Amino acid sequence: MKATVLIILGIFVAQLAMGQKAPIVSKTEFSEKALQQPLFGLDGQQKSAGEILRANKGKTVLLYIWATWCPDCIKGFPELHALQKANPDVHTVFFSLDRQEQPWKDGIKKFHLEGEHYWFKTDWKNDFTNDIELNWIPRYLIIGPDGHIAKYYSIKADDPVLQEAIDTSR
Repeated sequence: MKATVLIILGIFVAQLAMGQKAPIVSKTEFSEKALQQPLFGLDGQQKSAGEILRANKGKTVLLYIWATWCPDCIKGFPELHALQKANPDVHTVFFSLDRQEQPWKDGIKKFHLEGEHYWFKTDWKNDFTNDIELNWIPRYLIIGPDGHIAKYYSIKADDPVLQEAIDTSR
């Protein structure tokens, strides 16, 4: 019995470690397929990821992928708020992986998430998340004013490389 528990615990720990592994290649652009991924705004209107990102061209954008059911997302909100406060000129765009619309909307209010909000309305896997090799949330990306990805992978808002990418993108 004890050996079985240890094996299960070992598998669980290994899965966690693999889930947080950074992609081997840091992309600087999204694929056309990813940019066609539909998302839904708070008003229920559908837009593609490309439309959302093109509307923010000329700005440095913090793209934050999250869900209300994600304990690491919730735990990291103080650091996210601190990053936003330290960089008021950076526009935050939230892409949610929530399974249902109402918890997503309630979470925005509950956690005081300021920025532009969209919901995938899909499972974890879709054309956008597949393109960025999403394997963990929260996930932070920095998009430069030119529309290129300045920082491809970070899972913590207090990661110093996020601030470096923001500073370089300005």
